[in-house]
Amino acid sequence: MVTGGTRGIGRAVAVGYAKEGAAVACCGRDETELARLVTEIGAQAGVARGFVADLVHPEEGVRVVGEVVRDFGTIDVLVNNASVLGPRIEVTQYPLDEWEVVLRVNLTAPFVLAKEVMPIMLREGHGSIINVSSGVGRTGKAAWGAYAVSKFGVEGLTQVLAAEMKIFNIRVNSLNPGATRTSMRAAAYPEEDPLTLPAPTALVDGFVYLASDESRHVTGQSLDARDWLK
Repeated sequence: MVTGGTRGIGRAVAVGYAKEGAAVACCGRDETELARLVTEIGAQAGVARGFVADLVHPEEGVRVVGEVVRDFGTIDVLVNNASVLGPRIEVTQYPLDEWEVVLRVNLTAPFVLAKEVMPIMLREGHGSIINVSSGVGRTGKAAWGAYAVSKFGVEGLTQVLAAEMKIFNIRVNSLNPGATRTSMRAAAYPEEDPLTLPAPTALVDGFVYLASDESRHVTGQSLDARDWLK
């Protein structure tokens, strides 16, 4: 199950997982883009289904997990990728409503989704949760506001869940993509030449590793996707 699956890193991961033989539940807000993604994966003999959800609403997270389990029977891997950037302004100028949206999508949604998939993974006796983090979730930078704070929260959530779930054979890790050729990066750095950055497809191997049995003993780690850069 991959959230934010219609573009950028989420889309690349969904396609990459399907190529590895996984059945992929792709979640996103854009029904048209979800349909295109499912068609693309199907054309490559992969298995995927699209699930429309706006994760700013916690109840949407609860609903979509139920729908995925109904259609697939289980969830072995959860990739909490969906994020919003929010305004690039100082905290003292940050509008409360926009702060709350960023925190809901970037931090509350991963909490809700993890909480919902945990009973499923406990039943299966295994599972992997991959929380997409950021460099500004490790070292705070000016004018990154709620986005940075939410990613610090993601790192903390990862550590807490990993400690709680380790005895149940459920691993939880965070993965920082680094600077990547995505629309969010372009919005944050409009002056930057995107062609100087790796494409999302170049970072898929790190996600495959954390979803596979190769990482069965890896949990509670804050990792960098560029370590697997092609």
